[in-house]
Amino acid sequence: MAHLLVSAAHKSSGKTTVSIGLCAALRARGLAVQPFKKGPDYIDPMWLALAAGRPCHNLDFHTQGREEIVALAAARSADADLALIEGNKGLYDGLDLEGSNSNAALARLLRAPVVLVLDARGMTRGIAPLILGYQAFEPEVDIAGVILNRLGGSRHEAKLRAVIEHYTDVPVLGAVHQSPALEIVERHLGLVPSSEHGAAAERIRAAGEAIAAQVDLDALLALARRAPPLPAPPPVEPSARPADLTVAVLRDSAFGFYYQGDLEALERAGARLLFLDALRDRRLPDEADALLIGGGFPETHMAALEANRELRGAIREALAGGLPAYAECGGLMYLCRAIRWRGERREMVGLVPAEAVM
Repeated sequence: MAHLLVSAAHKSSGKTTVSIGLCAALRARGLAVQPFKKGPDYIDPMWLALAAGRPCHNLDFHTQGREEIVALAAARSADADLALIEGNKGLYDGLDLEGSNSNAALARLLRAPVVLVLDARGMTRGIAPLILGYQAFEPEVDIAGVILNRLGGSRHEAKLRAVIEHYTDVPVLGAVHQSPALEIVERHLGLVPSSEHGAAAERIRAAGEAIAAQVDLDALLALARRAPPLPAPPPVEPSARPADLTVAVLRDSAFGFYYQGDLEALERAGARLLFLDALRDRRLPDEADALLIGGGFPETHMAALEANRELRGAIREALAGGLPAYAECGGLMYLCRAIRWRGERREMVGLVPAEAVM
C-alpha cells in the first residue's frame, strides 16, 4: 500500500497546511487518503481528518510500541489508496540524542519515503547544502522529494529549482507560493482547531486547489507507491462484549481533544458512545452511564457554556448523584465553579470547588 511521510527542516515550515492540501487534493481526485499524525497532537489530526474525510490516527513512540505503530498503520490504511503521515517539528528533531523518537525514526520503521516541506523564504543557493546535509545525516532515510513552500514568486521558484537540480538528486515535487489563502490562524497551542474555525471547509478547499495547481501529484503518488508494503494488518478483534454501557462524550468546538484510538478502544470494550454538544444540547441523556469530557478551549467559548444553564445543571446534578465521569484539561476546567480569562469570569458546572484562572 502506498505511503509517505511529510516532514520539514523545522517547525512552522507550513507542512501541516501542505499536508491538509495534499489530503484535500487527492481526495478530490477520488482517492481514499488515510491520514496519520506523528506524536501526541489533537489539533492537526482534526484538520487532517476533515480534509481526508476519514479519522486521523496518531503514531506516537511515547505511548505506543514499535510493533503497535506498524500494526495500527497497516490496519487503518488497508482500505486506502494512500497513507499520508504528517510529522511533527523537523525531520531529525526529538528528545532522544540518538533520534529514536524522531520523524526519521518513524520513516525508517514504516519504510516510508520522506517528502520535505522547505520554507524557502529568503533562500536561493543555500537550499542545496540544506538538502544535502539532511540526506547525509542519516543516509538510510529515503528523502524522496521536496516541496518548496512560501515562495516569493516565479523568479524565486526558478532559481531554487535550478540550484536543487544542479547540486542534488532530489526531485522538486512542487513549489507553493506565499498566499493568504493558505494561512490558518495560530495561537498558543498551534493551529486554531477546525471545530472552531468558522471557515474550515473553505480553507481546506482553497488549500486543496492550491496544492493541486502547484504540486505534481502524479509524481508524489509514484514515489509513495514505490514504498515497501506494510505488513498485513492483524485480524479485527470483535468487541469483548455487546455494547451494554453508554458513555456520553462532550464533543464540540469547545471540547474536541480526543484521540481516535481511545474512542475506538472504548467501543471495543463494549461502550456505546453518545456525542453531545455542550453549547447547544440542553440535557444529559437518561441512558448515559458515564460522562467523558476531553480537553479543548472552553475559555474561548465560556460565554456560550455559561449560557447553557440547563446542561450545566444536569451535569452537576448527575455527577453529584454518582454518575462516573472522567474530565481532563479543558474538561476539568468546565467542571469547576468558574473560568476566569482576560478579565472575565463565567460560571461553569460548579462541581469542583475551584476556579480555573488563565
